[in-house]
Amino acid sequence: MKLIHLASVILIAAPLPAGAESMLDGVSAWSSPDGNTRARLSGTLDLEGYQFSGSVPGFVFTDSRELLNPRLSAFLDVQVGAQIYGFAQARFDRGFDPQDGKAQARLDEYALRWTPWEDSRLNIQVGQFATVVGNWTLRHLSWDNPFIGAPGPYTTMTPISEESLFDPLDDHHFSADEAYEYNPIIWGPSYATGIAISGKLGHWEYATEWKNAALSSRPEAWTLRDMHAGRGTFSGRVGWRPNEAWNIGLSASDGVYMSALVSNELPRGVVLSDFRQTVIAHDISYAWRHFQFWGEVFGSRFDIPGVGSGDVLGWYVEAKYKFSPRWFGALRFNQMIYGELPGANGIAQSWGEDSWRADFAITFRMTEFTQLKLQYCYLTHPGGESADGHMIATQFTVRF
Repeated sequence: MKLIHLASVILIAAPLPAGAESMLDGVSAWSSPDGNTRARLSGTLDLEGYQFSGSVPGFVFTDSRELLNPRLSAFLDVQVGAQIYGFAQARFDRGFDPQDGKAQARLDEYALRWTPWEDSRLNIQVGQFATVVGNWTLRHLSWDNPFIGAPGPYTTMTPISEESLFDPLDDHHFSADEAYEYNPIIWGPSYATGIAISGKLGHWEYATEWKNAALSSRPEAWTLRDMHAGRGTFSGRVGWRPNEAWNIGLSASDGVYMSALVSNELPRGVVLSDFRQTVIAHDISYAWRHFQFWGEVFGSRFDIPGVGSGDVLGWYVEAKYKFSPRWFGALRFNQMIYGELPGANGIAQSWGEDSWRADFAITFRMTEFTQLKLQYCYLTHPGGESADGHMIATQFTVRF
């Protein structure tokens, strides 16, 4: 508790100096003399603190019981005329997910989008960018996310691992520092590289993409350097917006989840394309007065050659309530349910530990450019052997 308490006290006791807000407003914006080309540089500075016991709820990779995680994110948006739009996101932190590694600088997103018609019926986008699947990616950045971390399907590791390709039943339990070697249903916003086609037609919206990595692939597989034949992933989403309050979507994805690094270790007759991940997902969101609601359900199948198909269902429901212009709270329930695979004795058994997680968060928007979050997570495995997990986290954000 000392880390979280200390971070909270320092952040609350250190408000922005007088005049700082006006300095942050539009810190860097540029427009050509004719107004045809415009560019804007913005960003966020996040300071996060974590303290936990038992099983770690979500993506925090450390062998310690507490972690202080700073992160600087910079965003560049460029508009050329009415048809060309480009964006990029660079980050300086200890790794894509909270961890106690060395500081590093990365280019997480960059893309160019062409919109030939003003009604946005068609958009063509090329680069490295978040997946079109689901609805969480629309609010995954720290200023927009009512929580500090992502929902369960995006952060709960399954027993799928390159270290145990053909024996997932032995990998129900792993420590926090070992968890990075495993794969969830979908790894955060999945900033893989590829091309997307999207658009809006009346109350309907559509999006499809080809990417170089499956939804479950870890961050180092997302970049242009990791383009390998036979590992392409196709994903798509169809959405329906009957009015401003509702957004209902159906998504699907199919691709190779195994890294090309293990291709030389595969048995004779087994190739990378045999390790397929297929996902069917449904998402829904609704807004009413001071309430906002979101929900997603993911059904994922991992094909494991010589073993069978590992099925897992992950879902969550999330609600946010705005108490005042500066205060809002959020509640989220997450669950993971595993199917069965044949064991060594021929008897089918669950290939993962079922779990459910509850997340509670409150946010205080101190100014137009600063906010403070406090979150508590509780993770349990009904009928399983893993210990329950508790986590307290705090996040202070300055945007510019």
